[in-house]
Amino acid sequence: MSSTLFRTKKVEQSILDTEEPEHALKKSLSALDLTVFGVGVIIGTGIFVLTGKVAKENAGPSVALAFIVAGVVCGLAALCYAEFASTVPVAGSAYTFSYASLGELPAWIIGWDLVLEFALGTAVVAVGWSGYVRSLLDNAGWHLPASLGGRDGATGFGFDILAAALVLVLTAILVVGMKLSARVTTVVVAIKVAVVLIVIIAGAFFVTADNYKPFIPKAQPQEAGTSIQSPLVQLMFGYAPTDFGVMGIFTAASVVFFAFIGFDVVATAAEETKNPQRDMPRGIMGSLIICTTLYVAVSIVVTGMQKYSQLSIDAPLADAFKATGHPWYAGVISFGAAIGLTTVCLILLLGQTRVFFAMSRDGLLPRFFSVVHPKFKTPYRPTILLGVIIAILAGFTSLSELAELVNIGTLFAFIVVALGVIILRRTRPDLHRAFRTPLVPLIPILSVLASLWLMLNLPAETWLRFGVWMVLGFIVYFVYGRSHSRLGRTEEATAGEALKPPGRDGE
Repeated sequence: MSSTLFRTKKVEQSILDTEEPEHALKKSLSALDLTVFGVGVIIGTGIFVLTGKVAKENAGPSVALAFIVAGVVCGLAALCYAEFASTVPVAGSAYTFSYASLGELPAWIIGWDLVLEFALGTAVVAVGWSGYVRSLLDNAGWHLPASLGGRDGATGFGFDILAAALVLVLTAILVVGMKLSARVTTVVVAIKVAVVLIVIIAGAFFVTADNYKPFIPKAQPQEAGTSIQSPLVQLMFGYAPTDFGVMGIFTAASVVFFAFIGFDVVATAAEETKNPQRDMPRGIMGSLIICTTLYVAVSIVVTGMQKYSQLSIDAPLADAFKATGHPWYAGVISFGAAIGLTTVCLILLLGQTRVFFAMSRDGLLPRFFSVVHPKFKTPYRPTILLGVIIAILAGFTSLSELAELVNIGTLFAFIVVALGVIILRRTRPDLHRAFRTPLVPLIPILSVLASLWLMLNLPAETWLRFGVWMVLGFIVYFVYGRSHSRLGRTEEATAGEALKPPGRDGE
């Protein structure tokens, strides 16, 4: 039984599956499209909110260093993703990579995990987008009824119609085609980056050098009950976590890391890329470098505009401009945040449907969902199904209830991909690798350790919820996926042919 659980799908077979007309996605994306997708999904609430939160609570002006640390952790993972995406240019990202290296059960686990993470991530972003849009509407004198803006404070019930509508519109865009999605994303990302650059350039004129002193504030013990670290990491390493100081930078890094979540979604579009061997590494690394640079620049400017201890947690960038006597920029920033979250939602939904599509094509989920649209060549069935489910989820669920469930899966995927690079290098050294992760196995090992460290810093409740979802995934796999696996059925057919006694023609 164990041998069937860890059976691997050959890279050649994965690529061959993409050539079946009924299950083949249209190749239309370039390196620029991929980079835009990466920038579009990474730049979201992190740059508009987390900067002020961690500067005020954990790192002070040295939050810029925390972004660099988090960027390095993501960079290590990105090098591993780039090798896999150029070697196995198939939809599914970490799911497909682990199927080729670790085996069917690990692939199912990571695919099941990514379906949850991308779905909840889409819902979280849609709810956040709705909040920004309602704020802009309120400023214009237009007010939605409380029952249509999420939870009604009086009745405790409501439906966030804006969040649900956004998901449904983006679902329609994804059904029509990837190139249209790329064009919409390009326009929106251009607006979003322009707003970020306005913040950086305009804010630079209001920077006061004294606000950077001290750049690394003196370490302070975290208050009881406020530690972001789980009891597990404190028990294992035997130290009390601190705010500020050098260790405060690493504490902050474990928070701002989540501002980078999403660059791995680029890898889910490998199958729809014209030249994936060349363009996937460029798209993944390019988007990560651009976003890290913007994050560092924004954090330097905002902590220079206003003393870190006085920064707002809810809207630090906008409030920093208000504090300097320029409230007009606050409206621009809110507009940029609303526009920016649109692309984050679009690309998370894209990644989620592609993972679901890949699992369906392999038979681990019903094959009904792996049929592409005859005209648009997109996986329209899972896109519509998941889009409707996520729209309902976003409409009825509050942001705080969703956000805590989004993070751990990405780090888990990083670990799986890094291990997969090492294993595939040993098991299939003959494969053509257009991009090779440098210093293997050192870089993948560092990626595993860095991702594991950040996972250990997550609260125990997150681990518990993650465990419950994984147990449910095991049940689905053993009840349905294992018996319907195309790879398993192919192996059974081959074994049956080998054991069949010679017929009359062979006597």
